[in-house]
Amino acid sequence: MDNVTVVDHPLVQHKLTLLRDKNRSTAGFRRLIKEVALFLGYEVTRDLPMTKEHIETPVAEMEAPKLMGKKLVFASILRAGEGMIEALIELVPSARIAHVGLYRDPDTLQPVQYYFKAPDDIADRLVIVVDPMLATGNSVSHAIQLLKDEGANNLRLLCLLAAPEGIAAMRERHPDVPIVTAAIDSHLNDHGYIVPGLGDAGDRMFGTK
Repeated sequence: MDNVTVVDHPLVQHKLTLLRDKNRSTAGFRRLIKEVALFLGYEVTRDLPMTKEHIETPVAEMEAPKLMGKKLVFASILRAGEGMIEALIELVPSARIAHVGLYRDPDTLQPVQYYFKAPDDIADRLVIVVDPMLATGNSVSHAIQLLKDEGANNLRLLCLLAAPEGIAAMRERHPDVPIVTAAIDSHLNDHGYIVPGLGDAGDRMFGTK
């Protein structure tokens, strides 16, 4: 699909299968979320702008590559996004973190906001929005609009799973935002869950129902 990258690396797909298993323990689920997020983090940062810096190795001087400009922002959609943030921070320790607190109304499936905090200079940074599930797309689209309203103009979405309905919603509301995911599943059920999916990522990650 246009503007959607599916990371089909064998290790990603294997670990995703382990995540989907309903018998996976909370600890195991949490560990696998982190491992898959690390792989996806490599892909979503693949084309970060680079520059050169003159350094001296123990053997010789050289012009060595390094990241250019201000470091990026990971924008975590609470609460499930937090399960991926730990791995991403290990990948980019200097990254800033934004938090968007949303929950989905079970009747309308529309997002309800309860918290928002982002760096003041977000307009000058690449912003990677992090949420395990792109289901209806309502919450993610709302979060991206909040970030845009704060000045963000260079955004990407990182998720574990995506449904066609969520991708369609993103195309309609935010066609400028690329999506990186580990899989595109079949459809949404009547409750707005991805099928076959992996259930409620937040509940499985934190051991709640």
